[in-house]
Order: sequence, then C-alpha cells, then structure tokens
Amino acid sequence: MVKHQQLFEMLQHQILQGKFAHNRRLPSEAELALRYQVSRPTAARALKDLQALGIITRRAGSGSYLATPAQPQPVVRSKTFGLLVPGLGKTEILDPICNEITRFAQSLECTVLWGDAAQPIATGADALELCEQYIQRGVDGIFFAPMETVPDRALWNQRVADALMNAGIPLVLLDRDLREFPERSEFDLIGIDNFRAGVIVTQHLLNAGSRRLCFLAQPEYPSTTDLRLAGCREAATRKGSGVTVSTAFINPEDRTTIQRLLQQQPADAILCANDKTAALLLRSLNELGVHTPSSVRIAGFDDVHYATLLAVPLTTIRQPCREIGRAATLALLERTRDPGIPGREILLPFELIIRQSSGG
Repeated sequence: MVKHQQLFEMLQHQILQGKFAHNRRLPSEAELALRYQVSRPTAARALKDLQALGIITRRAGSGSYLATPAQPQPVVRSKTFGLLVPGLGKTEILDPICNEITRFAQSLECTVLWGDAAQPIATGADALELCEQYIQRGVDGIFFAPMETVPDRALWNQRVADALMNAGIPLVLLDRDLREFPERSEFDLIGIDNFRAGVIVTQHLLNAGSRRLCFLAQPEYPSTTDLRLAGCREAATRKGSGVTVSTAFINPEDRTTIQRLLQQQPADAILCANDKTAALLLRSLNELGVHTPSSVRIAGFDDVHYATLLAVPLTTIRQPCREIGRAATLALLERTRDPGIPGREILLPFELIIRQSSGG
C-alpha cells in the first residue's frame, strides 16, 4: 500500500475514535510529515482524500477541520452489515467495491455478511428472501445494489427497501438508485457522477473528430445508463450543429442487428453504456470486418480489469472502486448513528482513461 493511503487510513481511524473531537482540528501538512516521517506532498494527498470523502474541510490559512463531530470508537464496535448485491462474486465493478467495504469495515471492527454467495440473487424473490434473512439476523445496516435485469425490478427493489424501512434498518445504495430515472429515492447513494462522466467521455470522442455518435446499451438498462446518455447528449448539444446522437438498446452480440444498425444509423463513434457491452460490440464488429478505431471509435464506462486485454484496448471511464467502498462504509456508519439525516448523493471523482479504441 502506498504511503498516502497508509496515512489516510491511519487518520480516518483516529477520526472515528474521536481523537480530534476536542477542537476538531487536524495537524497541518508539515506536522503530519514530521510526525509520520513522510513527505509533505504525501501528507497533502492524504488530507485531500479525506476532504474528497467529506470527512474534513480545509480552510485556506487556517488548517484542516472535521466536517462533522467525530464519534468515539465504541459507537462503531460490533456493528454488523449485510451486502444485498445481485450477482455478487461475478460482477466487475461491484465485487471490488464490496471487497473494499468488507476490508475497511473490518479495520473498524465491524462485520460484513455476504449473504449466500453460492446462490446468487437471480430473481426479485431471491433478493427479498435474503433481505428477510438479514432482518431476522438483526443486522445494523444494508449495502444494497438495486436489481437491474429482473422482471418488475422497480417493484422488487421498492419491496426490499420497504421491508428494511419497516424493520428500522438503514440502507445505503451502491452505484445506482432504486427508482427509475429521473426520479430519486430518499436513500443515500454512493457512486460517480454518471451525467458528468457521459459529458467527459463524449467530449473526448468529439475532440477526436467524431460527429455521428451512437449511444448503445443493452435492454433493461439501469438508471446510471439514463444519466450517461443524458451526459452524452449534453456534450453533443454544447458542440453545436453538425453533431448527431442516435441511440440503440440492443444485444451487442447480435451481429445481424449490429450490421443493420450501422447501415441505418452510420456512426463514426459508439459510446457503450458499460465496458461489458463495449467488449461484446468490439467482437461483433471484428467479425463483421469493421475496424476500430479507423472505421468507428468505441468507448465505455467502468474500466474493468480486461479493458486493456481486448483486441483493441478500450477507452473508458474508470470508477474509483476503493474510494466508493470506503465512502459507502462511512455513510452507513453515520446513518446508524443518525437515521434522521437527509438522504445524500455522494459522488466520487472518476477518471477518463484514453486507449486505442478511440484513437488514443
């Protein structure tokens, strides 16, 4: 683990123990560098990471202060949380987030239950059953990734949330909301700013010379896809005349449909709703003899581990899984201490990763 991460964890643990509760002021960068034998830039990076998570505020010429009064460690001890995540153990983004939730929560002497990983959630009834098991076990809180592909997902997601609310168990949403876009639920949501991410990656494609964009997603897409598409359209609108954005909600493995799409809606760039869709599309295009990026530029979202291993390395938006896991853990801890605080949307910084698929 790099030094700034070690210092970040040490300070975060001390904050949760209530070490800085007296005057709410943290040591300066110079004081931290001297005390922990690190460079001043390392100390500054650790403080910046704490600020990004909303744990501290930094005042020019004054120093770094706790954003909210810290609670002593005994409040944190013996908490038990449950993960309610469809496909857990087989997802490219939620798995590393849940791994970090577990690791970070354990460092705070909390327990995280993964449910029955041997029998992944396949239906809404599966999710509700696991939810009832957590309620019977008396967990202190739930990390919930709303279901995407199950029939009547909105109904089942709401039933899970209602069951937890009726049991007085707080929940924090991972990655996406349980309501359909543009609605927003009352629960804490931890993820990235998907609208802005859509703007940023689309601007990159436009700056590379693309003018006929297609946004492609698989059917039964989640609310994050709506936000990414909205960002794509916003970037195209800002670019002005001469830029078009079409949409396609199809199976990227269906070569016949992909070929028809390219004939009916000729595109010089395709922005996929996620990296899995982009990877499947790249394979279909290769089989059709359509070359990337010379014939069509491709980009995605998430930066999954195989994004660099594709035949054409993928341009994508990198999600900060480690930081999302930590922010979710802290949010649920705070929610257990103060259930009455308003629902929050905590959006972590993302990064545009430019690779060969977009001509980078």
